[in-house]
Amino acid sequence: MNRLRASVTLFVFSLISIAAYGVQLREHDADWIAPPKAASKPNPLVNRPEVEAGGRKIFQQRCVTCHGDAGRGTTKGPALTAPDVQSQSDGALFWKISGGNARRGMPTFSFLPEAQRWQLVLRLRTLAAAANETALIHSAGR
Repeated sequence: MNRLRASVTLFVFSLISIAAYGVQLREHDADWIAPPKAASKPNPLVNRPEVEAGGRKIFQQRCVTCHGDAGRGTTKGPALTAPDVQSQSDGALFWKISGGNARRGMPTFSFLPEAQRWQLVLRLRTLAAAANETALIHSAGR
């Protein structure tokens, strides 16, 4: 009986350890900084929120696997709704989307037309807005 109890305990502990490991998100790379010239580049689509739908489609096709449906991150990619990402300029995000970060597993998307990369930047902004709205709703319900 003690042997069975020990086996069950070990099994449960193993499952908890695996589950805890699985929920860890990949951290943002604080050393990955866009050059000032790239960071200062304005988004030419910023006043055209209707084009964000194209960014949503591209995000679903290209980004969800690593960053999750809502951009909240996975073990493969960091949360795009996090303040350290959202505080970056549109130009910095565009530069990162375009060039990638091979050291951290972020592919380059320079093969996408420039307009589509700017649409992805718009999508990142709407993901953050949606995450903030969800947080407000949850905190108001308490």
